[in-house]
Amino acid sequence: MSIATVLDRDSVRNLVLPLSVEQYHRMSETGLIPAKTELLEGVIIKKMTKSPFHTYSLNLLYKFFSARLPEGYLIRKEDPLTLSASEPEPDLAIVKGTLQDFKIAHPNHAELVIEVAISSLDLDHKKTEIYAAAGITEYWIIIPAEKKVEVYSNPMAGKYEIVTVYGENESINTRYGPLDLRTIFG
Repeated sequence: MSIATVLDRDSVRNLVLPLSVEQYHRMSETGLIPAKTELLEGVIIKKMTKSPFHTYSLNLLYKFFSARLPEGYLIRKEDPLTLSASEPEPDLAIVKGTLQDFKIAHPNHAELVIEVAISSLDLDHKKTEIYAAAGITEYWIIIPAEKKVEVYSNPMAGKYEIVTVYGENESINTRYGPLDLRTIFG
């Protein structure tokens, strides 16, 4: 019986002991966990491999936002955010601060988090709860297979109050300027 089959059972899943962020850090520092993982609600999750489109769209978004960020903000690419019981590594995150501010600790908040969901849509949808609970101002899921972007905003009591879906021929009016989605999907 594989671990996935075992975890399909509620009675077993309820017995799993979650890791704290601190335990995750210690285990990572000692090499007990592989590098390509993230901690989500106390569970170590293996990160997905990146397709060419994932890399392409991520680089376009990085270029778009980095050219428009105001002073005092930083764009992070596939770097951790330390939240209460999770340490996700979003594809992109815009955080308030400078590189020096995060020399000894990862940021614990972001203005914008973006995930490109090639093969991780279920997991990225689960992250809406994690990001909303952490008060992440805005969360985007880019869904290439459907040529759409889901934008979650106004976190309140662990949920996003507003969900807006944009199609491939639309623009998203971000606080950093308009983003024409044809540049990503076209």
